[in-house]
Amino acid sequence: MKKSSFEGFVSRYNLGGEVESVKVVSTDEGLSVRFISDDKTLLGVVESEDKTFPNGEFGIYTTSQLKGLLGVLDASVDVKSNESSLVFSDTKTSVNYVLAELSVIPAVPELKQLPNFNATITLDEAFIGTFIKSKGALSDSDTFTFTCSGESNAGKIVLGYSKINSNRISINVDCVCESDVQPISFSAKYLKEILNANRGAKASSMKVSSQGLASVSFEHEGYKSSYYLVEVK
Repeated sequence: MKKSSFEGFVSRYNLGGEVESVKVVSTDEGLSVRFISDDKTLLGVVESEDKTFPNGEFGIYTTSQLKGLLGVLDASVDVKSNESSLVFSDTKTSVNYVLAELSVIPAVPELKQLPNFNATITLDEAFIGTFIKSKGALSDSDTFTFTCSGESNAGKIVLGYSKINSNRISINVDCVCESDVQPISFSAKYLKEILNANRGAKASSMKVSSQGLASVSFEHEGYKSSYYLVEVK
């Protein structure tokens, strides 16, 4: 197995360390993981077409530690599993990662019925670069706020939004709105890490529902990833 293939899968759910504990499922079709953040405002699904991983369900409790262990290995690795561990090895070195009981991994609720999404925002490279730099400039800003006029399709994303005077960055976005969207806020740190983890993917879009949910999906060289952000009030 190419180590970079598994690392790409991990980075898409780990999101810079924001998601640590997951159940990884491996079948003849590839790898998949469903995850939820500690604060319950982010849910996601990541799939990889890599079929070289052993089949099974694996409890990963501390993803950051797994990433550290993989870092000592060469680019090509062999992966084996037993009842309690995953063993990764190259020609000279092997590392043993102890698996967690699946009962201690956070349960991820099913998204059985999604609301109607009444706004769609284009996520091109220009927007991605601007948003990431904006979050760095306003590192204390926990949320981004989206608002849109359905009549003119004039939408913007604001970091540092407040009803009073504040330090803020407003980004005009290419969007289509079925109706007016009043200011609605979601986690800025999660969106930043989602965009970082999926850079280079096909042009995508973020759908926003005024009922309190945003959705964004990516496809890129053997990976599919979908994320759902819950409104932060």
